[in-house]
Amino acid sequence: MKIVIAPDSYKGSLSAKEVGNTIREAFTLEMPEAEVVVIPMADGGEGTLDSLLFSTNGERVDTVATGPLGEQTHTCYGILGDGETAVIEMALVAGLPMVPEEKQNPMLTTTFGLGELIVEAINKGLQKFIIGLGGSATNDGGLGMLQALGATFLDENSKDVAPVGASLQKIVKVDFSNLHPKLKACRFRIASDVENPLCGENGASYVFGPQKGATAEQLRILDEGMRNYANLLEEHLKTKFQTIPGAGAAGGLGFGFLALGAEIVSGSQVVAEAAGLENHIRVADWVITGEGQSDYQTLYGKAPFYVAGLAKKYGVGAILISGGLGKGHEQLLEHFVSCHSIVNAPITLEQAIAQAQPLLFSCARNIARLIYRSSQPK
Repeated sequence: MKIVIAPDSYKGSLSAKEVGNTIREAFTLEMPEAEVVVIPMADGGEGTLDSLLFSTNGERVDTVATGPLGEQTHTCYGILGDGETAVIEMALVAGLPMVPEEKQNPMLTTTFGLGELIVEAINKGLQKFIIGLGGSATNDGGLGMLQALGATFLDENSKDVAPVGASLQKIVKVDFSNLHPKLKACRFRIASDVENPLCGENGASYVFGPQKGATAEQLRILDEGMRNYANLLEEHLKTKFQTIPGAGAAGGLGFGFLALGAEIVSGSQVVAEAAGLENHIRVADWVITGEGQSDYQTLYGKAPFYVAGLAKKYGVGAILISGGLGKGHEQLLEHFVSCHSIVNAPITLEQAIAQAQPLLFSCARNIARLIYRSSQPK
């Protein structure tokens, strides 16, 4: 019997890898002869790099790049097991947790360091990229990243603008003629489940700016600046893409990548494809997935829903084991054989987080016993 374990993280308590390994230990204890494969999932946000490196036996590359406030910071990226694909997690080079709360201001943060990591990977000979956009502290539309890659953005005095959100309104000229020469051969796949356009009330600034520290007045300035920047860039490239779903992801970084010819794809899909999840599921008997909290929102493209879709495609039963089950979780039964919360007694959220690993092990062990017993001849 083959069991595929493909969970997302239990945010705040266990990484996707830790969730998967805990479930594997429980199943191995009760079903020692079963083949149990762990493929940690992610959606393009926190944990994307770790999940892909674990699944593909990839390599982590420690380096130094420009942080969100313009400071030099220790960061990393990854090279998948194929030796050809670089993985960069935005949250690790310009993530919101990297900025002290009192300094959070998307007028002053930059994606420049992300561009530096891309250049470093290109100089290593890599041409394929997976970029996880979740968790950014920025709202510069990818301005900083494009500058690091060689693009020029000038103000009315023909001076280079600073690589921050506040500069968007100052740009009067765009020039891509000095972009890194090897960029044309590169392929970028952007892992993001955000579908917002670049500008307007549903765009990057107004929707995501407040959580990054922007005031109401700054939101107006950022959105107007973003439109100025986008119009100039589109005019220069003779292509329009600011209304493409996902252009507003990560403070408009999605738009910056679209300018490089990138493809924006569901984060779960990118991780699953890189890890070869479908090939494992097609020959599996059971698939186990989960996340920190499952409710009706799980149906809107979250990792467990994507995993369940693959399982259904091959007629494989999928079981959901999550930290908790919330509003509308009954709807999930249309996609999973059964849905389980690891909480087995009245406890607080803090207690559940602290005890997540033993609670998960106990729940998974009971499910493994049930599967094993049901598979035995009568």
